[in-house]
Amino acid sequence: MPHADGATIRPIETSGRRDAILEALTDFIVSSKLAPGDRLPPERELMAGLKVGRSSIREAIGHMQALGVVEIRRGSGTYLKRPVSEKTLFMPLSIATQRDGLLQTLEVRRGLEVEASMLAAKRATAQDIDEMRAALDAMEAEHLEFGTAGEADLVFHLSIYKASGNPLFEQLLGQMREAFESFFAQPFNRPDFASSSFEFHRMLFDAIVAGDAELARQHTLAILEVVENDIVRMSDEEQQ
Repeated sequence: MPHADGATIRPIETSGRRDAILEALTDFIVSSKLAPGDRLPPERELMAGLKVGRSSIREAIGHMQALGVVEIRRGSGTYLKRPVSEKTLFMPLSIATQRDGLLQTLEVRRGLEVEASMLAAKRATAQDIDEMRAALDAMEAEHLEFGTAGEADLVFHLSIYKASGNPLFEQLLGQMREAFESFFAQPFNRPDFASSSFEFHRMLFDAIVAGDAELARQHTLAILEVVENDIVRMSDEEQQ
């Protein structure tokens, strides 16, 4: 489907595949030479050009928003926040086994999350704090009802990354999570994975609100230590 400037939104081959939609959208943005601040085509135009449903478009746009690539302005549209290229939205990662892959990811996340938490303690605005509080409340409610937090946990950590003031943190966490999506949310098919880290999340939030970077670092490390211990323990139990 040609756009006003001649660029084309090309249909994807498999309807509903978010990665294919993301790739097509990225190609369109690049070929259209859209710059930060420019508005993406309306939802209906994207649906017609890609030949996919509204839910598939919204899922892909939501992913781009989580990565800090676009901004959704209610009643106005979706706007590009930063330049993109064909490599912006995808970070292929290779893993040997579930255990090794998770532990390798954790090593990277540890460095990212410790730094992001410390920066958030120094830089978080009142709006950032409100968003973190809402995300934490939702996470706690989900945990108390179901015994696990899953997506709500990710949203809370993304809110900390956003509060760091560096959009690369959001992009990196989102990309890493997508690369391991098949088991990253609930490794080993265990809903109790890392459940004992639950209490540390409120402590981490309180440290950020207090502007205590060192305490935020300590609580982040405590959360990730629980995650590492559960990866090792549950992997060993699975092999017995």
